[in-house]
Amino acid sequence: MTTDLLRTPLYPVHRDAGAASTPFAGWEMPLRYTSDLAEHAAVRERAGLFDLSHMGQIEVSGPGAADALDHALVSRSSTLAVGRARYTMMVAPDGGVLDDLIVYRLAETEFLVVANAANRTVVLDELTVRSGERVHIADRTEARALVALQGPVSTEVLQRVTDADLGALRYYASAPAEVAGVPVLLARTGYTGEVGFELSAPASSAVDLWTALLEAGSDAGVVPCGLACRDTLRLEAGMPLYGHELTRDVTPYEAGLGRVVDLEHDFVGRDALARRAENPTGTTLVGLAGEGRRAARAGSAVLDGDGEIGTVTSGVLSPTLGRPIAMALLDEARAAVGTVLEADVRGRRQPMTVVDLPFYRRPR
Repeated sequence: MTTDLLRTPLYPVHRDAGAASTPFAGWEMPLRYTSDLAEHAAVRERAGLFDLSHMGQIEVSGPGAADALDHALVSRSSTLAVGRARYTMMVAPDGGVLDDLIVYRLAETEFLVVANAANRTVVLDELTVRSGERVHIADRTEARALVALQGPVSTEVLQRVTDADLGALRYYASAPAEVAGVPVLLARTGYTGEVGFELSAPASSAVDLWTALLEAGSDAGVVPCGLACRDTLRLEAGMPLYGHELTRDVTPYEAGLGRVVDLEHDFVGRDALARRAENPTGTTLVGLAGEGRRAARAGSAVLDGDGEIGTVTSGVLSPTLGRPIAMALLDEARAAVGTVLEADVRGRRQPMTVVDLPFYRRPR
């Protein structure tokens, strides 16, 4: 492993736990601690703890912060109530997706933008260019840590180490809190399809927070989890991943996420997206489900007869469902639910049926 990679404040605990590491977006990140399947199952059945400190944490503050974010992003951050969060995107002037983001409104003139690790610099630079003089932008990524506790017992476990009223914290809401004596921004958000929380804390307190959460959940089966199971969890939940379902070459509409675009306000890329909304390309993102144990992977061709009608963007043998699942960008004319197509799986054709997303919904 090259020493040029960045390491999160939690690197020592990952190393001591024997995690297998992988380079990811310039960071040395834990891929798994035990097995992908065991960690995936832990999140579905109990809870898992993730280190997300590689993700960009960018503060946007000042009297012009809300207007600047409105101009920079496809939705209006100015309409967010203090304490609420929103999934949104930054696009280029031609409408191509630069990144998908979560914006938290921390105070009237203070926001936190969480960006994908690979796009942190792009988002930081674009926010700076697209903002006015009354806006202060600061990259806090390496001064902060971000951890996620996800799974059915996450609320019970987290409540053991905080006095915050977790039951009152709505989905996509955040609040300052103290967890195990560590001041955090506590958010009810996640990327696994399970109930869960994300906690932003000072980097200097990351190890204490991580250790306290694992100790609090030891009798409930909480385990540390790596990036491998995070990918299978998000795919089962039908959540897009930048670089797969979202790229610079697609707009939010092709990715099935036109709902996040608010064309009733002015923003960079607005005119291009308005034209795209009126003149769809005929490409759409769908779910595909197959039988057997062979999974299509990103880049696999999707075929209808002898013709190629699309490409798999993500694919896996679902640990929860026990069968192949995939997301794919397809010709919309052949994307009706129930349509049986074929995916090229390493040179062999495999039937896959168009299905509704997500593949998995957590029990209520």
